[in-house]
Amino acid sequence: MNDRIEALLKQIEELKAQKEQEVEEMRVRFLGKKGEITKLFEEFRTVAPEQKKLFGQRLNQLKNAASAKIDELRKAMEELGSTSACTFDVTKPGDTFELGTRHPISITRDEIIRIFNKLGYALAEGPEIEDDWHVFEALNFPPEHPARDMQDTFFITSGQYPAELSAQEQSDATREGIMGHNPILLRTHTSSVQVRTMEKKQPPIRVICPGRVFRNEAISARAHCIFHQVEGLYIDKNVSFADLKQAILLFVREMFGEHTQIRMRPSYFPFTEPSSEVDVSCNICGGKGCNICKGTGWLEILGCGMVDPNVLSACGIDPKVYSGFAFGMGIERIAMLKWQVRDLRQYFENDVRFLREFQTEI
Repeated sequence: MNDRIEALLKQIEELKAQKEQEVEEMRVRFLGKKGEITKLFEEFRTVAPEQKKLFGQRLNQLKNAASAKIDELRKAMEELGSTSACTFDVTKPGDTFELGTRHPISITRDEIIRIFNKLGYALAEGPEIEDDWHVFEALNFPPEHPARDMQDTFFITSGQYPAELSAQEQSDATREGIMGHNPILLRTHTSSVQVRTMEKKQPPIRVICPGRVFRNEAISARAHCIFHQVEGLYIDKNVSFADLKQAILLFVREMFGEHTQIRMRPSYFPFTEPSSEVDVSCNICGGKGCNICKGTGWLEILGCGMVDPNVLSACGIDPKVYSGFAFGMGIERIAMLKWQVRDLRQYFENDVRFLREFQTEI
């Protein structure tokens, strides 16, 4: 029996395995119910009493050695399996995949913000679901203004006024937020962010307000019910129309090229006085006239003007001390001019063929 134990110990020390199945076969061979070590324990009963202690120690040593070796081999197989779990050739060249692109609206918006940041304008943002006060009333839109018509604005609540209230009483009720007197709507312009900024902060104020806006319009190649705007506001002492013109000129030359010219035409907006529409010289034909500019050599890009004193007063700013200018432009419009995109609907269709054209703009 002693020779058999020594022989088994030597075999166990030399055990090796390449697969988990081989380890299990070794366990059954040595430690199973009919295994060789189990048989030795059965024969142990026939050993003379004076030798039981010696052979008992040797048998336990053999069993422990076999268990330890089996555990060692099993652990080695598990580690080998975890490192070789990949069934593919890691030296094989990987599959190529297409890079994503930034949306042209995002590219244009970020470029506009970058330009005005260089001019000292901070970024300001506000809610897309607004109230009548911030979208219309504070911006000098009287209650009967056409922009309040349901054909232009998406109203969420109607906010009907009692018939006996005068226009001034309606305005006061709207500003004070009396229940039911301040309609909730989807903002039609980001000028509401300018109002919120003026309510919270005293001049000097110099902010740029980008965001998404909504108008109840039929969707076509040149119009959409959702679009994006960037509006700017500058309020301080002694701000003049010349400051406004210079700011716009610096912007268009950064955006469209250093030789770009501007043309300002008189216009009307309830919240600015005087007001102006701004055209830029066509960057396609150099002002000579083409089908993009319809032969005029000019392209309209934004509206602007000096902030109306009524707006300053409504927001708690003294118009006798401070003055300022505001401007606003459609991001889709700027992107159309920059890349000659003829159809606004392309910006919203997520057609990868269209978006791939802007890969180099990442």
